[in-house]
Amino acid sequence: MVRRRQLLEQQLAAVLPPDPALVLVTDLDGTLLGGSRSWRQRVYGWLERSREQVLHVFCTGRDLASIARLLSEDADHGLVAPHLVIGDVGCTVACGQSLEPLPLAVEPIEARWQGKPERLLPLLAGVPGLSPQPLTADRRLAYYYDPDTFVPELVPVLEAHGVDCLFSDNRYLDVLPAGVNKGSTLLELLALLEVDRTRVVTAGDTLNDLAMFETGLAGVMVGNAEPALLEHAARLPQTYTAKAHGCEGIVEGLRHFGFGDLLTGL
Repeated sequence: MVRRRQLLEQQLAAVLPPDPALVLVTDLDGTLLGGSRSWRQRVYGWLERSREQVLHVFCTGRDLASIARLLSEDADHGLVAPHLVIGDVGCTVACGQSLEPLPLAVEPIEARWQGKPERLLPLLAGVPGLSPQPLTADRRLAYYYDPDTFVPELVPVLEAHGVDCLFSDNRYLDVLPAGVNKGSTLLELLALLEVDRTRVVTAGDTLNDLAMFETGLAGVMVGNAEPALLEHAARLPQTYTAKAHGCEGIVEGLRHFGFGDLLTGL
């Protein structure tokens, strides 16, 4: 572990702030990309100005190609690359600027995924209520699903092959290596970087963000969170339920957790 941490730190030494006051881990769709245009621009500008104080991590279901397109298309709104990316619902870890995967963080996940697609894809072919998502997913299988026609009895059949089935936003199904999710990958990354957990705040809006909130790290469910996620709020004492949506909700949560002094200009 020590050797892996040293190698990772060497790889990231030029791009990570040496002693961040805050590690902000944000989902994208509905969270960092949510809220009014005015609030998005304000938060994006603050993140750009605060790069030496705030270590920013995207933690998203998007794949790296989709993130690259987003950063290109949303440049006019001021969205800048984060320091780090956790993509593919926790199955990919990459440098934010280059979007190059970090082998030392990804290799253990890859090992869990070996041989899974060959066994799973025949079971998923032609299943009612499922259609593949048009993306290049790494170390997972990604589908749209119709809750009215999908057969839930398929789930234990799939999970018997060493995977987890994650449903979110009442339309997505991700088939992931067992035990791998946004929360588990985030904790592994924080441990590798020896980050002070009291400086970490997570933010999200759908069920695939639940694993982040279950880590016990400070968390913000933004005001537009899906009802199925909000149902879990009462059992998550370290998670704050914001009233405001998207970016404004993130800021509301940061103030709640005592990081208001960092929010210059907001």
